[in-house]
Amino acid sequence: MKTLTILQQITPTNSYPWQGKAQSLSRSGVKQLFPPPRSRQFRGGAKGFSGRSRDAEGDKAGEIDTKRNDGKYKNVDDDEIPEVVRNKIITRILLFVGVPLGLGLAILQALSVLSDQGLWVVPKWVPLVTTFLTFGASSLGIAYGSLSTSLDPKEEGTFLGLEQIEKNWNEMWKEENES
Repeated sequence: MKTLTILQQITPTNSYPWQGKAQSLSRSGVKQLFPPPRSRQFRGGAKGFSGRSRDAEGDKAGEIDTKRNDGKYKNVDDDEIPEVVRNKIITRILLFVGVPLGLGLAILQALSVLSDQGLWVVPKWVPLVTTFLTFGASSLGIAYGSLSTSLDPKEEGTFLGLEQIEKNWNEMWKEENES
């Protein structure tokens, strides 16, 4: 308690880099030490990394912009993923992330129950390895779920999607290899 009363009596000196902005401490509590942040206004025509505006650049590297009905520009080179394929990707990601994650949580809970009831003295490395393997597999499920999905809306594919991984991997890196 003595420390708290001493701290309340201390008043800081004006040796701060922001001279005059800091105010002293009082018995009623801390007054405002920093001024409120100023509102920031963003510029509408950001130039990006090149230092030139988009109007000055024209079309970038063969990309053609076309005007949509709503007045905004759409890049023709960007392929849109059909909704059927998008739903398949999301389903696979949820499956390949959710199953290892749920399995890991269930195993940790089972180990906790076994330890609490005294049925088994669980070594400390068992929960560590369990967490590492199941949560690691869960994080890899994001990439596996998206790569193992058939990008053709008409093609269903298999449950694990092993044959699609090679096709999608090559498709993903095709543009890098061409340039």
